[in-house]
Amino acid sequence: MSIKINEDSMTATIDGAEIARATRVDGSWLVSTWPHALNYNQAITALVLAERLSTGHGEADPLVIVWREELAHG
Repeated sequence: MSIKINEDSMTATIDGAEIARATRVDGSWLVSTWPHALNYNQAITALVLAERLSTGHGEADPLVIVWREELAHG
């Protein structure tokens, strides 16, 4: 698992396969796995959340719950 962060894009990969992407647009970040624009730190959280879910952790996982709440109320 890895997250690569550049000036205008971020990607989360597992075993070389991209599982989520974030792109900066007009100062906000659009993440392929999240329904609305986020700030920089939220985009990183969304990518970490995508990684967590992709590795078999379900919706009842404590970290998944906390990160979803953080993103929804951020």
